[in-house]
Amino acid sequence: MFIEERITTLFKRNFHHTCTYWSVFFSFGLCIAFLGPTILDLRCQTQSTLSQITWVFFSQQFCLLIGSSIGGVFKKTLFSALAALFLSSLLISIIFAIIPLCHNVLLLAIAMAVSGLAMGIIDTIANIQLVAIYQKDSAVFLQALHFFIGFGALVSPLIADPFLSETGCRVGNVTENVTEIMHHFRNTLRNSPIVMHNVSVDHLPLAEEPEESIVSYAFWIMAMINLPVPMAVLFLMYQEQLIPFCRSTTPHLLDKDELAMENQGAEGPDTEPKDQEEGGGHGDIFSCCQNNNLRELPVSFFGIHIVGGMVLFMTDGIVGAYAGFVYTYAVSPPISLPNKTAGYLVSIFWAAITAGRLVSIPLTFRFQPVRLLMINLAGVIVTVLLLLVLDTSSIFLFVGTTLLGLFLSSIFPCMLAYTEDILDYQGCATSVLVTSAGMGEMVMQVLVGSIIQSEGSYSFLLCGMIIGCMGSVFFLGLLFLHHKTVNSILLSLIVDHKKGIIQNILEQFIEISSFFLLLSEL
Repeated sequence: MFIEERITTLFKRNFHHTCTYWSVFFSFGLCIAFLGPTILDLRCQTQSTLSQITWVFFSQQFCLLIGSSIGGVFKKTLFSALAALFLSSLLISIIFAIIPLCHNVLLLAIAMAVSGLAMGIIDTIANIQLVAIYQKDSAVFLQALHFFIGFGALVSPLIADPFLSETGCRVGNVTENVTEIMHHFRNTLRNSPIVMHNVSVDHLPLAEEPEESIVSYAFWIMAMINLPVPMAVLFLMYQEQLIPFCRSTTPHLLDKDELAMENQGAEGPDTEPKDQEEGGGHGDIFSCCQNNNLRELPVSFFGIHIVGGMVLFMTDGIVGAYAGFVYTYAVSPPISLPNKTAGYLVSIFWAAITAGRLVSIPLTFRFQPVRLLMINLAGVIVTVLLLLVLDTSSIFLFVGTTLLGLFLSSIFPCMLAYTEDILDYQGCATSVLVTSAGMGEMVMQVLVGSIIQSEGSYSFLLCGMIIGCMGSVFFLGLLFLHHKTVNSILLSLIVDHKKGIIQNILEQFIEISSFFLLLSEL
């Protein structure tokens, strides 16, 4: 069979838990993708500049990092894990509902910070739970988990697109019209040798006929669409008899999980807190750092965590920066796409990520994660290079966006499965990698946004090229550390074998000597 019967049986026994974790990642995807296409409307709503609105990205990603770091704390018991997922997914709906009321950039940044905290908790708990349930079979389920991020991120821009301003928006007496200024520059600089890459969106002149923004409806629709997710988590808590005064007669699903884990010779999710208390690898990042056995571990153990984290720092940084600023890049010269047309780029990017993660599910059965990582990282570099060369082609911008999304789609789940496999599920890879990915998105969005502000739109793709190359270099370092770790294990086995041979020779020599001594006494 294409899918092993053991994995199918394991999935059936953990079906309810797995689907719930997948659904909360839909909330994560909804929340991560809406800022890109709505950034100009939100600028009008908050009367802010591009550099100021960039800090909204920073506040979301910074709190996502904090949430990822502390998310493992809620993994101590099943009740705390599910309660945290319920509150986090519910908070995302509330934030969507109040964003239209934030007419100040500081209020918007605070709202996005709260959503980022909820996203970080969701990210860590869902990843840890699936890795703990499926262990060495987790790669395919992690691919599916991150497919739902892409699905949510695909839905979000599609909902926003009909409500985006085409000719501008009005906020009090302040008006901005990107489309008009593009016509202005095309007319005035048509015969000019001046390179138009460095046009800054913040210095655009004001329009005469503004359009009232109706993007608020998009956020309210997303808030309603997300509501079934916390309800699904609440239903799982009811099924697990974790809600006081609401006792179900359905058997505990974790009993089935334990049964499934017996097929792998591992413990079920109910017994994970014991491992965590003993310094095991799937708690929060702070408890990992307090492991009493850290001093006895080899340097390569820490190197794998650090280098693996840096790979995702770079690649997830590309995802965050591209999704956040490809819209701004597309409406600026030399491409100068209409606002609504440029809005489709974000949807296409996340659609490609969604499709890539869906395709990666069967590929994971046939190819090792390390091979998929090699192909994906090489594809990212080639695609960004072509985007740089063909920077005036609007058609290839859509093609390149699709290819970039496909190549970036499965890097995170493949890296998570590969690193955990190297460490034999004994390290803190899940917590470290999730935290590193969140940190990468936070830093790269602020960094790339600042560079676009000061250097112009062409620097957007140049930054992507540099970040992609750095990610590939770190991946080569991870391969080296893996090779070194394997060699160390083989060397230790050879040394132990030789020690055993020498010990046997010595024991035989002692026995022979004793025999001759006994003969001499006789």
